[in-house]
Amino acid sequence: YTRWVDLDGSVDLASFDDLFGEKKEQPESIAVSLPHSFKTLTGKSKGFAARHASIYLKNRGITREDILKWKIGFCDDGDYAGRICIPSFDESGNLNYFVARGYGKQYPKYKNPPVSRDIIFNDLYVDWEEPIVLVEGVFDAIVAGNAVPILGSILKERSKLFQKIIREKSTVYVALDPDAKDKEQKIINSLLEYDIKVLKVDVSSYEDVGSMPKQAFLQKKKD
Repeated sequence: YTRWVDLDGSVDLASFDDLFGEKKEQPESIAVSLPHSFKTLTGKSKGFAARHASIYLKNRGITREDILKWKIGFCDDGDYAGRICIPSFDESGNLNYFVARGYGKQYPKYKNPPVSRDIIFNDLYVDWEEPIVLVEGVFDAIVAGNAVPILGSILKERSKLFQKIIREKSTVYVALDPDAKDKEQKIINSLLEYDIKVLKVDVSSYEDVGSMPKQAFLQKKKD
């Protein structure tokens, strides 16, 4: 006897060893560290090197409060030079990812760490007792408030984020980019199958949530 399965054979529930044998050792997760040249923008004195990064954030409508909340910094040297760096922390406060976005002519536009993206970005700061907003990117999440960026436009049912939404029974607002309508609908359908209350935010008049003024997004969310 080797496996437990549903009667129709469609779902593989657990192996015999998983249930009755010795507990298997889990593979060690890859540690994430901020780039060595990371400099925070949260302090009052940021120096000349931070000027371009600060101007870029200001032009995107990022406030001082946003910088403090999201622990935003930048890199002026090394592999991530010329990039805004936004760290992510898991529910225990450990660094689990970061997003590095060029604020000049860097290519590619985004350069992120070579680790799994199956994380809940900034889980430490998400209020799961309140409705959450699912967006594509970190700058979208900064505008949306109590939001989680899915770091793309796909949310798999086995992902950590999807599973936590199900466990917490959170009300979900979905606000993906206008060019991801089909993928957005798949996410909505998947959540509805688990009896999650889902509301769609119409952002079709903008390129994405990150390009919207915060008050404009709040109004669209309310609508």
